[in-house]
Amino acid sequence: MPEFDVLCIGNAIVDIIAQCDEAFLETNGIIKGAMNLIDARRAELLYSRMGPAVETSGGSAGNTAAGIASFGARSAYFGKVSTDHLGGIFSHDIRAQGVAFDTKPLSGEPPTARSMIFVTPDGERSMNTYLGACIELGPQDVEPEKASGAKVTYFEGYLWDPPRAKEAIRQTAGFAHEAGREVAMTLSDPFCVDRYRDEFLDLMRSGTVDIVFANEHELKSLYQMESFDAALESIRKDCRLAAVTRSEKGSVIVRGKETVPVEPIAIRELVDTTGAGDLYAAGFLFGYTQGLDLKACGDLGSLAAGLVIQQIGPRPRQNLRHEAEKAGLLQLM
Repeated sequence: MPEFDVLCIGNAIVDIIAQCDEAFLETNGIIKGAMNLIDARRAELLYSRMGPAVETSGGSAGNTAAGIASFGARSAYFGKVSTDHLGGIFSHDIRAQGVAFDTKPLSGEPPTARSMIFVTPDGERSMNTYLGACIELGPQDVEPEKASGAKVTYFEGYLWDPPRAKEAIRQTAGFAHEAGREVAMTLSDPFCVDRYRDEFLDLMRSGTVDIVFANEHELKSLYQMESFDAALESIRKDCRLAAVTRSEKGSVIVRGKETVPVEPIAIRELVDTTGAGDLYAAGFLFGYTQGLDLKACGDLGSLAAGLVIQQIGPRPRQNLRHEAEKAGLLQLM
C-alpha cells in the first residue's frame, strides 16, 4: 500500500486577505483576478495600504493538501518556508490539518512568502505574491520515499516561476512514475499559462503529467482558443485525464472518449473565491485515490469548492468528510 494518497508540491505562502472595492485595485495598479508577482518593496507598500485583514496559511497546493486531509485521506506536502514568524505559522497550520510536512526550512533570508489578496464585492480575488523563501525550493527538498509512495503527486503551475522548482518537479515525477504512480498538475492562472504555455503542453504531451486541473479561462489560454468546446477537445488529446471547472456552470471531466459533466452545489452567498480551484482538486483527488468513479470525484470537488467560497480564506473550516457524508456523497463511517 502507498504511504500517502496524495503528495502536493507548491509555493508555501501565508495569505493576507482583505476586502476592497474596484477603485482600490485601479488606484494601486492591481490586475483583477490574477496572481501578480511582486518584490519585497511592493509587498510592504500594499500591506501598508490594506484594510483589516485575515492571515492564514495558503499557497495553492498547500490548500489542496489540507483539503485532502480534511476528507480523511493521507496527504503530504513539499514547500519551502523560512525560520521566521510567518514560516512558523505556515508549518503549524498545515501540520495541524493532518498533512505530513517535513521540508527543511531556510535559516534567514529570504523570508517566508506572503500573498496580499484583495477580495472585491463580487467575490473575485486579486493576488499579489512575494515568493520569498519559495524560490529556494529545489532538488535537495525532494523526499524520494514520499514521491514513490504517494498514489498521486500533484503540483501547481505557479512552481514554474521559481527556477529550481522545475528540476524538483521533474525529479519527483520520475520517482513517482518509476513506482507506477500518477502525476497531476493544476494550470493555476491564465497569466501563468501565458508565461509557460509551451512548457505546460510539453509536460502533458511527454507524459510527465497524467492528470490536469484547469478552469475555463486557463484552458482557453493554454490553447489560445475562444471556444471552450474546441479547447476541451484539444486537452482530451493531450493528457490522460482533465478536470475543468466553469464557476457557476460546474465542471466537466474528460478521459479518452468519456465526457462527464458535473453540477455545482447550491450556495447561500459568494464571499471569497480564494481556494475554489484548490479545494475542487482536493475533493476530486480524494475520490480518485479512493477508487471512486469520475462523476463521484467531480461531485466531491464541487462540494469542497462550494463550501470554501462561502467563507474568507482558502482552507476548509468544516470537516469535509462529514460534509460529504451529510450530502450523501460518501457512506457514513
